Amino acid sequence: MPRLIFFCGHAGTGKTTLAKRALPLLHQRSGESFCLLDKDTLYGGYSSAVMGVLTGDPNDRDSPLYLQHLRAPEYAGLLGTARENLALGVNCIVVGPLSREVRAHQLADRVWLGVGADVSVHIVWVHLQEAEARRRIQARGNPNDAWKLAHWDDYRTRLFMPEAKQYPELLLYDNTQAPDAAFEALLEQLEQG
Repeated sequence: MPRLIFFCGHAGTGKTTLAKRALPLLHQRSGESFCLLDKDTLYGGYSSAVMGVLTGDPNDRDSPLYLQHLRAPEYAGLLGTARENLALGVNCIVVGPLSREVRAHQLADRVWLGVGADVSVHIVWVHLQEAEARRRIQARGNPNDAWKLAHWDDYRTRLFMPEAKQYPELLLYDNTQAPDAAFEALLEQLEQG
């Protein structure tokens, strides 16, 4: 049974770092290989080229123009690539904010995802307190974050924290000062088929 594991959450929460930390351990413990599909790796260069032509700002990933015209095709390609790998029996770890999709419970909808009952799906929502996320975004110095930081009051209106009761499909992971025990507990949940 192939596994589809999502690491989702807002910017600066440590999704990619957490996924890269988990992947080799999941491989070691299960003996199975995992394909890492990070939205920024797959589409970052493409989006830079397109936004550079359209707006003159190759680092724009948050303006209304980007959100209206590039976000959906990027996610469609990301999920399409995951589906192709899963159909070949390859486990996938998908990294991306996917906040709209999480909010709408779409990642728990196998029909929407386009995966059958033979695929094990886990959705990790990585979160931090807003002030810590902003501090980490500033510290990492990624030019793609410039719009967020310059328009924080607008950006923050898109932030949300799912409540466990309303989102039972999520594995909520507080990455503020995540102790080793919390990470181990997460790994144990991800190991389950």
